[in-house]
Amino acid sequence: MSELISNKARLYYKVKGKGFPIIFTHGASWNHMQWNKQVEFFKDKFMLITWDVRGHGYSTLPDGPVNSEDFSSDLIALMDHLKLNQAILCGLSMGGHISLQTAIKYPQRVKSLILIGSICSNTLNLYEKIFVPINRFSSNMLSMELSGKLQAKMLSKFNPENYDYIMNAFSMITKDNWVRIWDAVTRMESKNDLHKINCPTLLLIGDHDTMTNKHQPYMHEHIENSTLRTIKNAHHSTNLDNPRAVNEEIIKFIKL
Repeated sequence: MSELISNKARLYYKVKGKGFPIIFTHGASWNHMQWNKQVEFFKDKFMLITWDVRGHGYSTLPDGPVNSEDFSSDLIALMDHLKLNQAILCGLSMGGHISLQTAIKYPQRVKSLILIGSICSNTLNLYEKIFVPINRFSSNMLSMELSGKLQAKMLSKFNPENYDYIMNAFSMITKDNWVRIWDAVTRMESKNDLHKINCPTLLLIGDHDTMTNKHQPYMHEHIENSTLRTIKNAHHSTNLDNPRAVNEEIIKFIKL
């Protein structure tokens, strides 16, 4: 694993394979290891970059409030560090939103987008306007162990191996870092900028993902060059639950 410094954060990343680059960005509270099945599948076809978002995994988080603008800036810093003019961006949940915002702010750097169980807003409907602030508050009250257990239990129904991965990922984040990260993540907003996306976009949603399934149809409607596909037997941890189906959809999309 290698590292770079971006706006006072030390970011860890891994590169495997050769060819056109695909950058994978993980979900909130997870880390680069979320993408192991994708790396194994695509390693002989592309250059694959996985990284830990600031405050996650092996990456550090500077003191003070977290600015969500730094997430996409970090991704571009990673591309600059690796001397990549363009890349395919693939992300799940938070990682999808980071990829989306990168394509909005730096359109010339993004060849295409793959957004899995991603959101484009934290205020898309009345439910989110009420629930997200409550969820933000609860992150201050719950221990990291309990938060990890609740999430791991919910997202390991289709793949029991998810439980240990999620618990291990949570254990790498301090409580203070998590509260600051989650506050920033739950304030990210992109729904009014979707018309700025001009690259081909693949939207994937697990058929049991009740957490973000309102966002994919909304993005499909507002992103002109987008394709929407449902992944069977998958919840929000879509690429972990059904990696084969996710890999097949990605390869079909890239070959278009």
